[in-house]
Amino acid sequence: MRAAVVAAPGHLEVREVPEPKIGPYEALCAQLFGATCTGTDSHLIHGRFPWNNAYPFVLGHESVGRVVEVGSKVRHLKPGDVVTRVGWHGDANSGVHSTWGGFAEWGVAVDWRAMQEDGRPEQEWRRWRIHQTVPPDLDPRAATMFVTWRETFSCARRMGFRDGCRVLILGSGGNGLAFASHARNLGASVVALTGAPGREASARAAGATLYFNYASPDPIGRLRDAQSEGFDFVIDAVGRAGMLDDALPLCAKGGTLALYGIDEIQKVQLTPDRARGSFTFYKGGYDEAEAHEAVVDLMRSGKLDAGVWLDLQRPYPLERIGEAFEALGRREAVKALIRLSAPTL
Repeated sequence: MRAAVVAAPGHLEVREVPEPKIGPYEALCAQLFGATCTGTDSHLIHGRFPWNNAYPFVLGHESVGRVVEVGSKVRHLKPGDVVTRVGWHGDANSGVHSTWGGFAEWGVAVDWRAMQEDGRPEQEWRRWRIHQTVPPDLDPRAATMFVTWRETFSCARRMGFRDGCRVLILGSGGNGLAFASHARNLGASVVALTGAPGREASARAAGATLYFNYASPDPIGRLRDAQSEGFDFVIDAVGRAGMLDDALPLCAKGGTLALYGIDEIQKVQLTPDRARGSFTFYKGGYDEAEAHEAVVDLMRSGKLDAGVWLDLQRPYPLERIGEAFEALGRREAVKALIRLSAPTL
């Protein structure tokens, strides 16, 4: 089968890898669509991912697949089900590894519920809770957004987004726009976002009430003027050194700061003296699976619109995935949709 493989830093290619074999608790899936993650995927491609990664590997972690075959102990997945976060798990004999392996023609989903019911150790099934079924009334193309939306929604809710709160988001990429939507949907009265030139329309469609171009003169000063009382939550969705520290004076007394982006995550530092008063640094993470049903409800109600992030009508075929990342590098899109299988699947 074909898959998008990062052979070495800076070298992305589509090549043949072995088709996956399934175990008793696994389901074979024909991959339908995948969405690019500009942060993680780009860092992996260019060798800038903050944590160790073995080359070559199959890229992608925002894919959905349709079940075509199930193992002997599978009870909660059936042929025809569309499942989130499906991927290829690597092959020791081929020497090709997998981070999550989403950009491939075939993938594997795990029936973690059956493993849990059968008393398997939690460490064997907990990580596979990301494999959730997509209701049949939801578009599989839009369902590629589940990963971004579930992770950021879980994080936002754990941080305490609430009615009337004031939220500042640093970064207008896919995660930044997701936090803007969640802030709006959880009742924030002010949703301010700093981001790239040309991204304001997307930010406002996502839910931002204020937008500041980071390339304009003194964006921090303009934010301070616009919200003199400060923000209850300040989220760095980029992770660039100095960015969160520069925004620290905008955090209201008793407010919360969070670092979500990974660009230069190991270089980020804070200068507490710049704060207006005591603040909380959020390090509570997220649990993607816990947000699945909430995201389903928001999609059904139209409060989360995948079209803000993706061109649903013009996916890139797998063989042109390199062009998709080139377009993202030129900031022509927030995310790119990749078709992984034949249109008939």
